[in-house]
Amino acid sequence: MPARNPMGPRTIALVGPYLSGKTTLLENILFATGRINRLGKVDEKNTTGDSSAEARARGMSVELNVATTTFMGETFTFLDTPGSIEFAQETADALQGADAAVVVCEADPNRAPSLVPLFKALDALDLPRFVFVNKIDRASGSISDLFDALQANSAKPLVLRQIPVREGEHVTGYIDLAQERAYHYKPGKESERIDIPAGEAAHEKAERARMLEKLADFDDKLMEQLLEDVTPPKDSVLAQLSKDLSEDLIAPVFLGAADRMGGVHRLLKALRHETPGSARAARNRGVDELGEPLAHVLKTVHTARGGKLSVARVLRGVVKDGMTLNGERVSGLFRLLGAATEKLDQAGPGDVVGLGRLEKAHTGDTLSTAKGEKPLAKAPVHPPVYALALAATDRNDEVKISSAMTKLLEEDRSLRFYHDDETNEWILAGCGEMHLRVAADRLKSKFGLQVTTGRPHVPYKEAIRKTVTQPARFKRQSGGHGQFGDVTLEIKPLPRGSGFRFENGIVGGVVPKQFIPAAEEGVSEYLKRGPLGFPLVDVAVKLVDGKYHDVDSSEMSFKTVGRMAMQEGAPKCDPVLLEPIVQVEIAVPSHYTNKVNALVSVRRGHILGFDARDGWPGWDVVTAHLPQVETRDLIIELRSLTAGVGTFTSKFDHLQELIGRLADEVIAARTTEPHGLHAKA
Repeated sequence: MPARNPMGPRTIALVGPYLSGKTTLLENILFATGRINRLGKVDEKNTTGDSSAEARARGMSVELNVATTTFMGETFTFLDTPGSIEFAQETADALQGADAAVVVCEADPNRAPSLVPLFKALDALDLPRFVFVNKIDRASGSISDLFDALQANSAKPLVLRQIPVREGEHVTGYIDLAQERAYHYKPGKESERIDIPAGEAAHEKAERARMLEKLADFDDKLMEQLLEDVTPPKDSVLAQLSKDLSEDLIAPVFLGAADRMGGVHRLLKALRHETPGSARAARNRGVDELGEPLAHVLKTVHTARGGKLSVARVLRGVVKDGMTLNGERVSGLFRLLGAATEKLDQAGPGDVVGLGRLEKAHTGDTLSTAKGEKPLAKAPVHPPVYALALAATDRNDEVKISSAMTKLLEEDRSLRFYHDDETNEWILAGCGEMHLRVAADRLKSKFGLQVTTGRPHVPYKEAIRKTVTQPARFKRQSGGHGQFGDVTLEIKPLPRGSGFRFENGIVGGVVPKQFIPAAEEGVSEYLKRGPLGFPLVDVAVKLVDGKYHDVDSSEMSFKTVGRMAMQEGAPKCDPVLLEPIVQVEIAVPSHYTNKVNALVSVRRGHILGFDARDGWPGWDVVTAHLPQVETRDLIIELRSLTAGVGTFTSKFDHLQELIGRLADEVIAARTTEPHGLHAKA
């Protein structure tokens, strides 16, 4: 193992929106540091990261990619996280093990709002961050407009560290404001130092002055120097930048073109000099320096050949192959480079490694040799916003679903898999349509399980609107003892939410007591599927009269006649369809609020009000009642309307009558569709 730097191995999370270029940046970092000898490309499906079949089929990251390399004698592990908000759980879990983050974004002011959820996640963790504006060579607008847009969406003060150098309409390099040096991009190589172009000198001086003014807000000595027109030494400026970033006071903004290696070496140097040591992350997590070895699991992977792999960051002590953690023996210790692994004997504080075959370990778990170690906090789990009904394509594979889903849920904490007793379906729920499609693909590629997915049923109910008294008689003779039962039921509606109530109104013993529970059981059995085909709720049934036979009456005959009375009487009670209404809270940037209001109205919703989102300046939360059926694909349209950042939560609120054409369509569909998984999505 290489000699340890006092700062310790450091871990950098690469975060940013979809298509910002994080995987390309990682590839170029690995090439620049000599970890790989050939540059892969996302469109050629040969990058170190995004090596899974699901990622390459879609040309996008769908899971965490981990790669460890060295730069100028120091060890860095990069956690390349997915950009799509549908895989945000991967990012949330990975950030628990990072010393700093590089927020990768495009040079487009219109896409700046998509950074808000990332900035908020970093703020919550007190995690230092750099901003890397990628694809700067394709930028057409001014750097000032871009910077202002970024700052408007960041609660943390941003500090512009570089400005672009242009030749005509094209950005060909940058000027480093801290060192007052200019560089020209050299495709595939480290940028070449050049003289500051004469036409950029005044611009450089003005932007450097603004940078120093930002830094002076956090340093009295620098403020005095600026007030006295004293030029601060470059070394002190660099030291101040490093100090302010380490204390999470500022976020420096760098420029680059990752696919051309533009700005990559300068970013690496900033990471080396300014990223705080690994001990800071351990302290922030509440880990004492002294004690038994301790690690935190950032990701769980079930590999095709090696079994279960727990990607973990060592926060204290030395973890060795064969060591017992949480009562299980580590069977293999690995350094990671995408899908490739390199066997290790041990790992120390700050290292990110793969731990083999810890079957009881889960993402977010705290691993230690000590018993009773206080667990570290886990990242919050993102709530599901989209669901599919799921079934094995081959009925012979149904027994495999449970074990395969157990492993899949270990890999992804934001997935949910459960049986809906109301609709008799197995439901897979997650953070979006793509999220669930990837999960279904993994069931096939990893576990050999082909599944069929479809839209889940909505748990419609039905109720009645008038009271009916209904007699019924069941009589059958088949030789020997026959069957006989006679009841008269009063069927009446109850207020919404009352459920089912059965009353015994028999007097004089016309129906013996031992047969009354059987009659109730028959009634209850019928309520599972009322006259419209849905569970019948909010109804009171009173047994008011009846007859029996000393020989032929039995519990079974009274159960049967109770069901018969309901079958004959309930359709006469003016049945009505009830649809479930949920209360939704939709969170969006304020300038999208009017669009959300229109979206709710189109989906037959009722706006209850809106308010500012707590702790999110410039965001609103719209509260509304929506039919549950209208929320099935709500997240798809919501994200389309809000540049991918809108989200919502929902909970059941009440049942509401549905009449007219929509009710007729629901009832007609019920008579033709099987109960359970029905329509392919």
